[in-house]
Amino acid sequence: MSVHVYGVNHIAIEADDIAKAVAFYEDVFNLEKMNEGEGDAFFKIGDHQFLAIFKVEKLQPDHAKHFGLMVRDEKQLAEVREKLINKYHLKLMEGFRCDFRDPFGNRIQVVDLHDESLIWLLPYREVQKAGIKF
Repeated sequence: MSVHVYGVNHIAIEADDIAKAVAFYEDVFNLEKMNEGEGDAFFKIGDHQFLAIFKVEKLQPDHAKHFGLMVRDEKQLAEVREKLINKYHLKLMEGFRCDFRDPFGNRIQVVDLHDESLIWLLPYREVQKAGIKF
C-alpha cells in the first residue's frame, strides 16, 4: 500500500493575543470563525481546511516557514495589500507579490487563482467525479 496525501487539513500558527489575531484575520481575509476555545481560535479556509491560532506567551518568528492563502483575483489581492499597508502598517516583503508577516510574526504569502489552477474552485467531490488525480 502506498500513501496518497489528498491535501492539507489545517495550518496552525501562534499569537500572543487571540482577540487581536481574530480581529486581524476576520478583517483582512474575511475568514469565517468556526470555533473558539480558551486561548485558541479556528477559521474555515476552504471547503475542507482550517486555520488554527494558538495562544503563546512568547512569540518566536521564524525566517522561512510560511503558508499561502489563495484569493480569487488581482483585485482581491490588491485589497489585501491595501489593508496590510494602510490600516495595519505592515510591510510587504520585497520580491514577492504579497508576502508579509502578520502582527504576530507569522509569515503569510497571498496568491490569486491566476497563480494557481482553476481546479481550486471546484469542490473536492466534483474533482473526484471528473476523474482528476493530483
